[in-house]
Amino acid sequence: MWTLAADTAAAVGGGSIWDISRLIAPEHLGPNLVALLTLTLLEVVLGIDNIVFIAILAGKLPKEQQDKARKTGLMLAVVTRVGLLLLISFVLQLAQKKMFTIDMLGLQHDYTWKDLIITVGGLFLIFKAVHEIHAYVEGDPSKEVKNSKGATFNAVIAQILVVDLVFSIDSVITAVGMAQNIYVMILAVMISVGVMLAASGAISRFIHRHPTMKMLALSFLLMIGVLLIAESFGAHISKGYLYFAMAFSLLVEVMNIRSRKKKGLDKPNVNVPVADSV
Repeated sequence: MWTLAADTAAAVGGGSIWDISRLIAPEHLGPNLVALLTLTLLEVVLGIDNIVFIAILAGKLPKEQQDKARKTGLMLAVVTRVGLLLLISFVLQLAQKKMFTIDMLGLQHDYTWKDLIITVGGLFLIFKAVHEIHAYVEGDPSKEVKNSKGATFNAVIAQILVVDLVFSIDSVITAVGMAQNIYVMILAVMISVGVMLAASGAISRFIHRHPTMKMLALSFLLMIGVLLIAESFGAHISKGYLYFAMAFSLLVEVMNIRSRKKKGLDKPNVNVPVADSV
């Protein structure tokens, strides 16, 4: 997890982070633009796991509802992130209020309320990923229609909202650690989600068209869940390692898909077994 700088916490407490005059003041304009571009790029990268999760869940719905669910999920991500930014003092209290201390297996960590939320979110991601992988490996394609009807729009949106909350807490704390103005943070969040919204349709179709890509996406979510739990207990692991591994796996699989397509072996995936709604 990202460590909050002491001066950032002081800025929040002192109210300077809310000062709109610092947004366009000549001496702050340059740093604010750099922070906006950097934070927007980082938010897009960190939002990849959110897009993948939404794509997987939306794919369980009837085709006429999938696009609506995907867009609704990303719009909820905006609302959740902006809402938490507006309640930034409360979020910082969650990140600093200790529940107990972990001192075992080489770990020394003050477990906070934020860590509890991250732990629950990680467990939820692991459960959903394992559940979907089991259905994918053991499921019967002929049962796809039946299983799809088991997933309701409201149930899918509720699950997306849970994961949005978990990812948003991490995203907001990252934003506070990088920018010194709340309006820069909000603008970066809105731009990044706009980019994700524009790309989510193509990503979703690509995942569901190719069976191996869906398995790769589920494996990605499983690893994200494990990473969240590990970090919530004080084991700091760079997400760069995970993203590099997934990017390399994606590149290899794209080459495999192109190779199969040239040989006429690549067939659209029209009957992907999905898990019953949970």
